[in-house]
Amino acid sequence: MPVDAQLKFYDVWGSERTYNHMSAGWSWAFDTPFSWFKQNASRLGGINQNMVVSWPARIKDKGGLREQFVHVIDVVPTILEAAGINAPEVVDGIKQAPIEGASFAYTFDATNAKAPSRHQTQYFEMMGQWALYHDGWMLSTKVNRAPWEAFGPANPDPLNNQVLELYNLNENFNQTTDLAAKHPEKVKELKAMFVAEAKKYQVFPLDASVAARIVAPRPNITAGRTEFVYTRPMTGLPQGDSPMLLNASYTITADIEVPQGGAEGMILTSGGRFAGYGFYLLKGKPVFLWNLVDLKRVKWEGPDILSPGQHTLEFDFQYDGLGIGTLAFNNMSGLGRPGTGTLKVDGKAVQTITMDHTLPMILQWDESFDIGSDTLTGVNDADYQPPFLLTAKLNKLTIKVDRPKLSPEDIKKLEEGMAKAADAK
Repeated sequence: MPVDAQLKFYDVWGSERTYNHMSAGWSWAFDTPFSWFKQNASRLGGINQNMVVSWPARIKDKGGLREQFVHVIDVVPTILEAAGINAPEVVDGIKQAPIEGASFAYTFDATNAKAPSRHQTQYFEMMGQWALYHDGWMLSTKVNRAPWEAFGPANPDPLNNQVLELYNLNENFNQTTDLAAKHPEKVKELKAMFVAEAKKYQVFPLDASVAARIVAPRPNITAGRTEFVYTRPMTGLPQGDSPMLLNASYTITADIEVPQGGAEGMILTSGGRFAGYGFYLLKGKPVFLWNLVDLKRVKWEGPDILSPGQHTLEFDFQYDGLGIGTLAFNNMSGLGRPGTGTLKVDGKAVQTITMDHTLPMILQWDESFDIGSDTLTGVNDADYQPPFLLTAKLNKLTIKVDRPKLSPEDIKKLEEGMAKAADAK
């Protein structure tokens, strides 16, 4: 976010009014003496963590230091050994995959403070950047994408189209002296080991894309569905298990019954103060609102208070974007495109607004999909405060999603882009 936009929130920095995220400069500084940080799987700044183990009844070397290489997958084997429990081979009749990793319980004894690490080999990979640790050596890909560079063409061959660096961590723990030119045979050896580990742990095919992976459909209860019907209030549904409305056309229809004296409250919402949407009754009038990362809110509102009785409220959004399959080679034209929304009351259009931009990838991470009330934070504090219970009777809520599909022209562009990438390689 540009500095001038951030300064609009200066007086509330660090409060519940802001969704705080430190700058890249501070992240780098906090990773001293390492370089780089989160998302960079080839640098210790991105993968190395401190760990403290306390077990007064067993560990007598209080305050002792251990420098053996261990990995998060070693925690479970360590707990099992400490508890004297064997890993189960079968659970509920299902044969279990082996628990990978090596127990580091041997390091609890002071006599083993300098013992060699029992975790000898470990691969790392994230979004096309990778590394291989083996007995003190670290083969690393040179960082070729900063974490904030999420858009644009991805490296088409992240296994081979890389500059490889080699470090002896026993002598140079913070990866400042690249030994790749001096030991080409070690580079070749460790790359072959990475390939073997990657095959063993289903890392292939490597994918260096970022934004395209974030928006790619994932296996969940909504997969393949285009219509969702709800007949009662519901709160707390994770966004990953709820209908995805980004980068798509959609229609939301609510059949409600307004009691004598009028009604208010949340019909449907997903997201919250920092990004999301809400469909609600405000002082008796229907409202649909998009919160665009707390910088702008687009609001549709009916002009009249709903009379007592049955009503059908509809919000229809027509998205102007291509299929997401063209993302890598079509300048991300499938994401965050404009669209036109129309609010209807009992079949009559009451307001139409065109949005120049829409949210491209995600809503607020820690908010949920709610029907009949709003949990955690609201999408517009100026209108209401959670839980904002719906006082009308909800008979049925229907969501229909029409996600853009690849046209023959899109497929042709994709094929042309892939051919160009292959030629460049």
